Amino acid sequence: MSLRIDLAWMLRTGRASERHHISGALYWSCGGEPSGSISYVARMDEPGQERLELSYWRGEGKEREHVRQTVRLTFTRPRLGGKRWWMICPYSGLRVGKLYKPPGGDRFAGRKAWRLGYASQRLAHHDRPFESARRIQRKLGSDQGWGAVLTRPKGMHHATFQRHLDRYLDLEDQCHAHMWGLINRLKAMG
Repeated sequence: MSLRIDLAWMLRTGRASERHHISGALYWSCGGEPSGSISYVARMDEPGQERLELSYWRGEGKEREHVRQTVRLTFTRPRLGGKRWWMICPYSGLRVGKLYKPPGGDRFAGRKAWRLGYASQRLAHHDRPFESARRIQRKLGSDQGWGAVLTRPKGMHHATFQRHLDRYLDLEDQCHAHMWGLINRLKAMG
């Protein structure tokens, strides 16, 4: 699993802030176990020179290397006002919202620089309804798995829940159709 730096999340959670100089650390975990950490300084107090300065260790034993990486920041002005902040990928020069360091990678870079695909791109066509149904189950805090019963979370509007339920039932129909097709093909082979 790739380590990821999400600038919008850092801004939302106060780990970076326009017109401020903030330092801290980012931590990652996988399966409840620590899987990485870095120190950073978000220097957004000098207009025109905004940047993230990353500092971390890479490798093991004698191969261990201390890495310092600077990532330039820029912003655009959306049509409805305000600012949207971006990182400039150190390798591709593209504006990106997230940087990644995949397993075995040596630096943080944008998705295109690492040629990383999205998880949904790796799903077979027939697996997509199952994954979409699981996503709805997670969103509603329900048990996960084929055929699980959905319940409306406290505080969710009935119309919103009904929209999720209708989509979920449609996905369940697609899952059932796929499974019956698979069973019929297996029967025909046997």
